[in-house]
Amino acid sequence: MTARSVAGVNANDVVAFAVEVLAVTLLAVWGATLGTTTTAHVLGGVLVPSVAIVLWGLFAAPRAAVHVPVLGVLTKALVLGGAALASYVVLPLPWAVVVTVVVVVNTLLTRVGPFAHRTPGRPSS
Repeated sequence: MTARSVAGVNANDVVAFAVEVLAVTLLAVWGATLGTTTTAHVLGGVLVPSVAIVLWGLFAAPRAAVHVPVLGVLTKALVLGGAALASYVVLPLPWAVVVTVVVVVNTLLTRVGPFAHRTPGRPSS
């Protein structure tokens, strides 16, 4: 058995999806801490993750509407990096460190190693 299953999804892809859901959740919780009024809290909790979701869908999703690799990488850096930073605001320090490590390791494994996504037709390194 290889690292990649018949469906083309591997264990790191499942973890990546969980990381993406966690990122949106952390951004929503962080957004809800912005401002001093209930309206600001609600708007922050809705708008911050909404912007992240729209950007991800446009540039970083596997079936992104816009296929410009540099925009995909920048979007992933913005959303996942923002979520890692938000974790330091909304989570206890040890959990924030765990989230940051999981995000970094998962992101690296999607680019290099046995779980890397290779472009069809290109030899693996």
